[in-house]
Amino acid sequence: MKYLIAFLTVIFFTNASQAENVKGDYVVLLHGIARSSSHMESLAARLEAEGYDVINLDYQSTKHKLEKLIDLINEDISEKLTEDKPAHFIGYSMGGLLVCGILSKHRPENLGRVIQLASPNDGSEVADFLKDNFLYKAVYGPAGQQLTTNNNSTEKMLGKVDYELGVIAGNSTIDPISSYIIGGDDDGKVSIKSTKVKGMKDHVVVSASHTFFPSNKDVHKQTLYFLKNGTFNKEQEE
Repeated sequence: MKYLIAFLTVIFFTNASQAENVKGDYVVLLHGIARSSSHMESLAARLEAEGYDVINLDYQSTKHKLEKLIDLINEDISEKLTEDKPAHFIGYSMGGLLVCGILSKHRPENLGRVIQLASPNDGSEVADFLKDNFLYKAVYGPAGQQLTTNNNSTEKMLGKVDYELGVIAGNSTIDPISSYIIGGDDDGKVSIKSTKVKGMKDHVVVSASHTFFPSNKDVHKQTLYFLKNGTFNKEQEE
């Protein structure tokens, strides 16, 4: 009998140890245009501290149109989602548009929750103003031309939102000239109105500027809350 107890004790603690070492859900991060994965490192570190298995991707955001980027990024994602566990997606700015495009065309079977951070779902008035500017074209490439407002082709490419999508917008700006161009409440690059998209599950506004969105502490808190609960913490907003 004592040998049986000893055996069961070993099995119990072995399984417990294995359970403690199992990684959490995947979270795929996509940075914005003319950025890199380093811009998302602060958020990645926060998610990892909560036990998530973070995949912080780099992609050539200024080299291709959105359609091409969707396919290229999906190839990279497919190689990294090797374990059978939920995969959540978080995209910052243009990265949030790419997330929707990827899920419309290449949705994984184990899709979890999705979050957009300051994404121009209906485009940006700043892109409208600068799209024909030589320097803008040189810096932001072909994808930058697709970030204009009321772009039906881009809207069609992003597809229908039929998954749990939470959208975080900002109302603080460090770019008064761009904010003047936009008009209304905005984060210096994208209006709050433009971040909203049909089918989203929840929407929240935080005091954050577009440039520093991924490192903003309130953005981190709302992101974690939505991943765990499927809604944002509106008490925190207040």
